[in-house]
Amino acid sequence: MTPSPSLPQKVKIVEVGPRDGLQNEKESVSAAVKIELVDRLSQAGFANVEAASFVSPKWVPQMATSAEVMAGITRRAGTVYSALTPNMQGFEAALAARADEVVIFGSASEAFSQKNINCSIAESIARFEGVARAAKANGLRLRGSISCAFGCPYQGEVPLDAVADVVGRMRDLGCDEIDIADTIGVATARKTQAVMLRAAEAFHLDRISGHFHDTYGQALANIYASLEVGVSIFHSSLAGLGGCPYARGATGNVATEDVLYLMQGLGIETGVDLDLVVDAGQFISQHLGRKGASRAGNALAARRQATPA
Repeated sequence: MTPSPSLPQKVKIVEVGPRDGLQNEKESVSAAVKIELVDRLSQAGFANVEAASFVSPKWVPQMATSAEVMAGITRRAGTVYSALTPNMQGFEAALAARADEVVIFGSASEAFSQKNINCSIAESIARFEGVARAAKANGLRLRGSISCAFGCPYQGEVPLDAVADVVGRMRDLGCDEIDIADTIGVATARKTQAVMLRAAEAFHLDRISGHFHDTYGQALANIYASLEVGVSIFHSSLAGLGGCPYARGATGNVATEDVLYLMQGLGIETGVDLDLVVDAGQFISQHLGRKGASRAGNALAARRQATPA
């Protein structure tokens, strides 16, 4: 099937399950399981896997094994392995772990910035200046992630100009890609398009990505709405893993299996093997002791079991 001329012919899916998906799990997931998970995702063909986070284990205990994970994975040529780096200490750890891309983060909501990292938006961006310079000096890709771009649990509506302002700040730091995140999953299709188009006034549209949570069941609709205005990079988490520890009630990221099923139906190329992602989703769900949140993944897995060999 050929995609509609109004939609991108190809999209990049950034798999965030190993980091964003697992960071909020209360029960410790071993480094060995994380390594196998990343390797399965590499084999599935992802161009970008968010594999680690070099933050203080005091704040995110689940990520304490990040160095071990990065040392143990089998790296696939053509795959970028990303790590979240909140400060220079985190950057040095990511550099030592041979991360291909470092991720810095800020918020479009002043209230959320204070709650999340205990400083203003301006202060948070200033903190990342050293990380940005170091990333460029060492030849690493730099990605900026903007949370609460569609709504905030503390202040409610987030103005379009506030989003564009942070996009501009991230651009000026030298970010190669900028994520526009619906941290609490409140976005709807028209709002999504308005935010993406406003962000594109401050940065290259082909380097803006959509990061949607499915709290209100709107993530796939918002991804389609983003496609309609030319966005071609999306974040997702296998089995719908994830949530934000600083946003009460925020459910998981949109499930990778569901996004891939959507793209497959639209005839849009992803370069990712859906069957292998379904297997990886079932693998991590079994280790977590619960059923995955991907409707497409669960349906495809059930269909396999029901089909005679």
